[in-house]
Amino acid sequence: MFDTILIANRGEIACRVMETAQKIGVRCVAVYSDADAGTRHVAMADRAVHIGGPAPADSYLRGEAIIAAARETGAQAIHPGYGFLSENPDFVEAVEAAGLTFIGPSADAIRKMGLKDAAKKLMEAAGVPVVPGYHGDNQDPAHLAAEAGRIGYPVLIKAVAGGGGKGMRLVETAGDFAAALDSARGEARTAFGNDAVLVEKFVTKPRHIEVQVFGDGTHAVHLFERDCSLQRRHQKVIEEAPAPGMTADMRAAMGEAGVRAAEAIGYRGAGTVEFIVDASEGLRADRFWFMEMNTRLQVEHPVTEAITGVDLVEWQLRVASGEALPARQEDLAITGHAFEARLYAEDVPKGFLPATGTLTHLAFPDGCRADSGVRSGDTISPWYDPMISKVIVHGSTRAVALARLDRALRHTQVAGTVTNLAFLGALTRHAGFAAGDVDTGLIGRDLDALTATPPPEPRHAVAAAMAATGLDREQRDMGFALWAPLRRSAALSRDGEVIDLVVEVETRDRQRWQAAGTEVIAERTDGTWLVGGEVMPDVSVAGGVATVFDGYGLAFDLVDPLERAEAATGDGNLVEAPMPGLVKSVHAEPGQAVAEGDRLAVLEAMKMEHSLLAARDGVIAEVLVEAGAQVEAGAALVRLEEEDG
Repeated sequence: MFDTILIANRGEIACRVMETAQKIGVRCVAVYSDADAGTRHVAMADRAVHIGGPAPADSYLRGEAIIAAARETGAQAIHPGYGFLSENPDFVEAVEAAGLTFIGPSADAIRKMGLKDAAKKLMEAAGVPVVPGYHGDNQDPAHLAAEAGRIGYPVLIKAVAGGGGKGMRLVETAGDFAAALDSARGEARTAFGNDAVLVEKFVTKPRHIEVQVFGDGTHAVHLFERDCSLQRRHQKVIEEAPAPGMTADMRAAMGEAGVRAAEAIGYRGAGTVEFIVDASEGLRADRFWFMEMNTRLQVEHPVTEAITGVDLVEWQLRVASGEALPARQEDLAITGHAFEARLYAEDVPKGFLPATGTLTHLAFPDGCRADSGVRSGDTISPWYDPMISKVIVHGSTRAVALARLDRALRHTQVAGTVTNLAFLGALTRHAGFAAGDVDTGLIGRDLDALTATPPPEPRHAVAAAMAATGLDREQRDMGFALWAPLRRSAALSRDGEVIDLVVEVETRDRQRWQAAGTEVIAERTDGTWLVGGEVMPDVSVAGGVATVFDGYGLAFDLVDPLERAEAATGDGNLVEAPMPGLVKSVHAEPGQAVAEGDRLAVLEAMKMEHSLLAARDGVIAEVLVEAGAQVEAGAALVRLEEEDG
């Protein structure tokens, strides 16, 4: 076993690798950027090395700096995590050329699976079923259109070098093919520097089921399947293992296909073989096809660990250090069911826009595993993926595990930024998902219901005001005035609406509140406050915000009544940056007439591009920013001329 390893990553996965490595006595070296100097993965490491600026290209993608850090600190091996350099064969070769071990597959295996079209030809030759489609070199639009017609609509255009849903377009009719092809190629060229595409049959009720494989370079085993069908815009949201409705025949067929795929390329380490499944007639052993292989550890690996009892990171370390496969296929079995929900800093009502902010409070309940790279006080940076944590639960059955996930999400506490927590909670209560009737279109079909948020109750505003004013704590010097109950007022704001509150403190243990025209009684019994007849939820107050931990977190801004009259109303003619980011391009100039919905600028943040659109018809008065500028949230980018009248 290695004495010291370097983790060439950050955040949640760096912490995850360190937890296992340190548990088995391996020292861990972290690398970090300017933006990550005070983060959890740096604090956990036995040693940490600074490698550059906040942009990934200046730090976590600098292979030579990472290798230098490994050699400087005496690390014998490098664990890549996922993302960044984890599937870069040139980096693997550079690591090995430096006399170090890459904890993962060979450069050759990564290359063989790196391009979707070549990988599918290889899998077809290995006897792995592949989706009907065209994966050839002829990229002439007319030829591609003809192939789409041969396959039969609907079809899916995919970037050959794609990932994360980029360069992917669904085409339902022949008349839409040319425009969709242009759009997919443009996005692929920007994202990957390669505009080549393939065309595949689109499955009408698709499920995304993947097989966890593990190899030693010669032989491989599978650790059963995960269902990742609950997706939004091709991004996984909640994963589970095993797949609901899976039959023994289909599990065996998929597992054998996964092993054939791994052994065909001499795979070493942990990998995932992803399949698209046609669930229109239930799960059948002849209705699954190879999509791609991820030559690394997956984000959702904890659900596999939960049902098998295997620590995949420990297996990675053992096999990379020269040991044989830790188990035979017959040694592996499934116990119970597991779910993983991805908790992100994102503004769901604004179209799941990635968010930033300082986490003023972060806590997870007992009964779940929370894989996180952040703590209370840490900042969600605009430079990286805005994941806060993965919330993982296990139960004896799917129903038990789902109930535990629902409870875990209800009791997760996050303050300081908006999150998708309520959205995740709504998914756990979705009737179709609860029944196991899932496919990749479920979220899109029911998006309005899943993102609907009921307004807070008056008791929530009272709880926020009690915590903000200190009236929830022991009051020895106040309680009631000589002739009448003590009265005081407070004001909160939520979603731009001011909530005025008045309280009469009748005794040390009883308060009478007026909130939004409703009377709410707060009483303390045996040290516990009941507000409106219910136990007062926990409240975090920080930075002028009170967050009530009920309904997945309800944030109220604290308002100074003396300053309300001076509050700025804002300029409705301005187009502002919704978050910190890089202005990728500007599509407006002074005097230009624009229509509502026209794209005025593109902002790059959180590894994604966001189009900023005109909110109304008008004429551009000023362009206040240039392409290439780094801007803060709220920065003015474009101003429209005042409307007449």
